[in-house]
Amino acid sequence: MKYRDRIEINPEILVGKPIIKGTRISVEFILEFLANGWDIEKILKNYPQLTKKDIIAAIEYSLEILKEEKIYAI
Repeated sequence: MKYRDRIEINPEILVGKPIIKGTRISVEFILEFLANGWDIEKILKNYPQLTKKDIIAAIEYSLEILKEEKIYAI
């Protein structure tokens, strides 16, 4: 779980959404770019305060959340 060094949840920043430490850039924001076809290089070009490791951490964090999600049949 390498993402733990890069992802922060602080209720005083973006209402507690997970963000990249030291920024106000949320994991959700990064995933939205990726979902809309941006590649890592384009994100880095537009947000130079981020690193490739930050973007990978956002993906790893999201994957971990999905792995923990429990679905119950009704």
